[in-house]
Amino acid sequence: MAEVVNYLNETRGWKSWLFTLDHKRIGVMYFWSLMATFFLGGVFAMLVRLELLTPRQTIMTAETYNRMFTLHGAVMTFLFLVPSISASLGNFVLPLMLGAKDVAFPRLNLASYWVYVAGALFGLFAMISGGLDTGWTFYTPYSTSTGGSVTSMVLGAFILGFSSIFTGINFIATIHKLRAPGLSWFKMPLFVWGMYATALIQVLATPVLGITLILLLMERLFQIGIFDARLGGDPVLFQHFFWFYSHPVVYIMILPGMAIMSEVIPVFSRKPIFGYKAIAYSSVAIAVVGFFVWGHHMFVSGQSRFAGIIFSFLTFMVAIPSAIKVFNWLATMYKGSISLEAPMLYAISFLLLFAIGGLTGLFLGALATDVHLHDTYFVVAHFHYVMFGGTVIAFLAGIHYWWPKMFGRMYSERWARVSAVLVFVGFNLTFIPQFIMGSRGMPRRYFNYLPQFQPMHVASTLGSWVLGLGFLIMAAYLFASLRKKCDAPPNPWGGTTFEWQTSSPPITHNFETTPVMRSAA
Repeated sequence: MAEVVNYLNETRGWKSWLFTLDHKRIGVMYFWSLMATFFLGGVFAMLVRLELLTPRQTIMTAETYNRMFTLHGAVMTFLFLVPSISASLGNFVLPLMLGAKDVAFPRLNLASYWVYVAGALFGLFAMISGGLDTGWTFYTPYSTSTGGSVTSMVLGAFILGFSSIFTGINFIATIHKLRAPGLSWFKMPLFVWGMYATALIQVLATPVLGITLILLLMERLFQIGIFDARLGGDPVLFQHFFWFYSHPVVYIMILPGMAIMSEVIPVFSRKPIFGYKAIAYSSVAIAVVGFFVWGHHMFVSGQSRFAGIIFSFLTFMVAIPSAIKVFNWLATMYKGSISLEAPMLYAISFLLLFAIGGLTGLFLGALATDVHLHDTYFVVAHFHYVMFGGTVIAFLAGIHYWWPKMFGRMYSERWARVSAVLVFVGFNLTFIPQFIMGSRGMPRRYFNYLPQFQPMHVASTLGSWVLGLGFLIMAAYLFASLRKKCDAPPNPWGGTTFEWQTSSPPITHNFETTPVMRSAA
């Protein structure tokens, strides 16, 4: 029987991949690159948790510990979380959902991938060889005066920013210009709306980070006194610049995850999405309001009481569009015929974990409680419930949802459910104790700690091992599925968007004929 021609086998050889202009191949290359960085970031996290198993030195020195948590934070944030969903699943799925043959600028798309690889390799080499220990935020004045590889890592992060901007420009142009006939704005899949809002933030916010990093380099190389108080600079100015980018970047990470939820939940609830326009508008609202809440990271930095009140109010306000999404997802599930395949298990996990992350954010958005909880493990737990419980869990839902479309293989549903349960249990066992420790005053980033906190650190470390086991099982059954013959039908889940109207895996130009949207939104 002749092999069916698709984007994976129409051309062969490493050159056909390295120089491809096919958005699907670029998405797959992004996917495997991101998996490599996720593995590295996970290893660093496991080492940090193992060190914290005992109150004193366990497996590494204090200096090495500082480097490990810096490596974990920088790799996970800049190399994985920021590009994770948009660059991999977004690149693969978005043109298919629009009924397009490719993105608007295929060469720019390939350039974005190679810029990402160059920035990632540059940053990893700098972090590992030079001993970066500033934390992923590069806070001044330490980052402007310490040794190590701060300069090299800052250049790596600067390079990575161009990859993010290129992707954002491409998505905006593709959504505006390459929609299939009849696919008006309010007939687009909600995943596309999420990608659109994300792209706007990428294009508008990332240059601010680039400027901030250039100023940091000038400070280190030429001692010109921008952030260093000894030279007449202002260290708090760096925090304003950094968080003006880095809070919108939280939504670069989480909006694509929310977009996946808006696709997975209706399909596995066997119901149309409840409140389509409200979810679409809420994506744009999050993107807009997210630019005005950076000051809640700086309640204890000495800013005025009036500024603190304003930023606290805006912090509560940005929760409203997120709450609209959660309400509409739950309303979609209500009285639905819910099917608990792996993508839906991860979607339910997302709802639970992201709700905890959002609700604990209220404590940090309130001025009185933030003063007590600032720089404690409560912040660490809150951040991970939003970033892992939100972005990573949604990414896992998207991987399982679109895996048959991407590779034409069906994975073991039984093992996928086992893995989903282990990931959920392991994650909660890791980070719920950290909420308790933080509320009792355990500072984050400390190498040693009081013996009274050891039982909770032990529980947290054990949880990380359960979480790691869940990911090992996941890797095993996904890789095992690739060894099978192509066995995925065009539409295994009963989806209604355009990507399920083509073969699994799709042909190189996506569709035999351009699809036409005829149904109402």
